[in-house]
Amino acid sequence: MKQHIAHLALVVADYDEAIAFYTQKLQFDLLEDTRLSDTKRWVRIAPKGTSGCALLLAKAANEEQQSRVGNQTGGRVFLFLSTDNFWRDYQIYLDNGVKFVRQPVEESYGTVAVFEDLYGNLWDLIEHK
Repeated sequence: MKQHIAHLALVVADYDEAIAFYTQKLQFDLLEDTRLSDTKRWVRIAPKGTSGCALLLAKAANEEQQSRVGNQTGGRVFLFLSTDNFWRDYQIYLDNGVKFVRQPVEESYGTVAVFEDLYGNLWDLIEHK
């Protein structure tokens, strides 16, 4: 048996503002943006160079889903973005106005800092040793 996780759904308030944040501020690639109906799109994004799992931007469709935008994990770090050059990406993100809520630290496993996406979801930016 061979399996892999293809996508992770990230609940967003608006497709276009989420695409803009991820592609402009974090420099992710827009892999797909297909209109499925008047209100629903299939939007996949991923960090540059990724050949595996992508994020599926899922627009909140009701009040319950809207309440989860920006807090899908109850305030815990939600996603972990691994990089081959922490300081390069950290500086790019700072220059692009990304808000870091925990400053860089050197840990036994690597260099890490925590940032927020446009809705407040927490991400680790990490370069493993």
